[in-house]
Amino acid sequence: MTQKIRLPEHNNVSLIGRLTRDAEKKYTSKGTPACRFDIAVNRRFKDVSGNWQDETSFVPVATWRNLAEICSQRLKKGDPVYVEGKLKSHSWEGKDGVTRKVLEVVASRVQFLKVETKDAVPDGEGEADVIQEGTKWQGTETEENKSPVSEDEVPF
Repeated sequence: MTQKIRLPEHNNVSLIGRLTRDAEKKYTSKGTPACRFDIAVNRRFKDVSGNWQDETSFVPVATWRNLAEICSQRLKKGDPVYVEGKLKSHSWEGKDGVTRKVLEVVASRVQFLKVETKDAVPDGEGEADVIQEGTKWQGTETEENKSPVSEDEVPF
């Protein structure tokens, strides 16, 4: 007999990778900023014969509102970032009539790992910027920007 077991819900992702292209910002029909970028996440492991192998996964990341504004201004191809967020899947019908699906990370926190200073700083030294959802950036957050965004409004 199968018991009904209620499992706790847990949907958290944390990744470190490098942008594969410049961050791209668009706006929903209601004017909410959305920024999308892809990161390459590397994994190094030993195969069954003991040889080191490298595997790269390409992960799409979406940011919204003020976090989208900041990421679109600061992130460029090759930049290292730490991303925290939740997995979200959505589907759409392409112009060719084929239904497509994507699983992406909707970021709630982005940490820029690149140190921006006038003098070169060796890797691993200096402070990195941490930007979280809800961080104020150039202007104020409106009620429109605080409302949830439906999948119908996704500008990508």
